[in-house]
Amino acid sequence: MGVIIIREMVGTSPRSWSDAARQAVATASKTVRNITTVEVVKSTAQVTDNEIVEYRVDLKIGFEYEG
Repeated sequence: MGVIIIREMVGTSPRSWSDAARQAVATASKTVRNITTVEVVKSTAQVTDNEIVEYRVDLKIGFEYEG
């Protein structure tokens, strides 16, 4: 392993924080190859009428540089 590039993303889901992270990785994998690490930096949620309506995770996604 040589150089790892880190990109920050926000994933969202109406189901859970883990699903929000999976959604972010799935979206990133459409344009980025060789994802090697995911760091959850922060987890938050949007609340409406005392119910969580959206889970959010701020992520750092690492992938190998191909150059």
